[in-house]
Amino acid sequence: MKKLKVGMIGLGEIAQIIHLPILQSMPDRFELVALCDVSPGLLALMGEKHRVEHLYASATEMLDRVDMDAVFVLNNMEYHTECAVAALKKNVHVFVEKPMCISDAEAEQIILARDASQAQVMVGYMRRFAPAYMRALEEVKALGPINYARVRDMIGPNAFFTGQSGIHVHRFGDLPAEAVQDRKDRNARLMKEAIGEASAEAYAAYGLLLGLNSHDFSAMREMLGMPLRVKAASSRQGGRFKNAILEYDGFDVMFETGVDQQGRFDAHIEVYGERRSVLVQYDTPYLRQLPTTLRIRDTIGDSLAETVVRPTYKDAYTCELEYFYEVVANGLTPKTTPEDYRQDLKVVKMIMEAIGNEV
Repeated sequence: MKKLKVGMIGLGEIAQIIHLPILQSMPDRFELVALCDVSPGLLALMGEKHRVEHLYASATEMLDRVDMDAVFVLNNMEYHTECAVAALKKNVHVFVEKPMCISDAEAEQIILARDASQAQVMVGYMRRFAPAYMRALEEVKALGPINYARVRDMIGPNAFFTGQSGIHVHRFGDLPAEAVQDRKDRNARLMKEAIGEASAEAYAAYGLLLGLNSHDFSAMREMLGMPLRVKAASSRQGGRFKNAILEYDGFDVMFETGVDQQGRFDAHIEVYGERRSVLVQYDTPYLRQLPTTLRIRDTIGDSLAETVVRPTYKDAYTCELEYFYEVVANGLTPKTTPEDYRQDLKVVKMIMEAIGNEV
């Protein structure tokens, strides 16, 4: 088995809790050779903890100096396009966490850079690699005519779960002032590029749709296809709570989402047929061994039967990175491509247009 040399850009929460531990658990597949972060203290600590010598504050410098097969782009979304394009120019494969980018113009840049390279780009939609979700895809295909579907994502703070589980995320207050300001400036420019002049609440709503709900739209699209249109949508509480009715051919999908301080994680997709329904239930991904489950309800005569399927305790992130290994090592074309992500941008744009003057 070929061992891939990989680098990592961005060493925050998702890197510390998810990607670094999983890479360490697969020493036969991955060798971590370089790290990059704008926080000097965090960079030094993670380098020492994971025994990585090549440490950089600049992603471009890291890509120029270190030979790598692939790079994980895990930093703030405002920098995803810049880092992905820089890697592709070096023919380095890219794993980029969602959201891949903020605007459609950025997506086009990444696609053009990929097409000019000898590398692939895979977007980090781990929910689509959960074994229970994969099984649900087959169940929905066999469901027959769909009457209705619901996509829900109501979550509380990640720290509620990680704090009680003894998971500590390292943070340092040493970010350069110019880096903080640059991110603010980039965000303002890219938000305007994406949806034009809008209110602060509209930008917040759009950012949450990208940052959290692209997960929901991505899984929904693979299971049900693209919606024809958004019939209605609303946004409340500064953009933190939203719902929408998405029209499909013959049925509607109710989408609802919210972020608050309650200690719960309720993310699911449920598809209703005439006598059977299929539900995929996700738990917080930051406790990796909490399984994704599939619930199938059947009405047969006078009885209601419910089947709960838990295919494995292997978490969706691990399944996703095993898949990424195949992309790089064996030339597999990923299912979560930049073109695939671009469809999520279309769904988000439709919802924002339906919200209209409410924000």
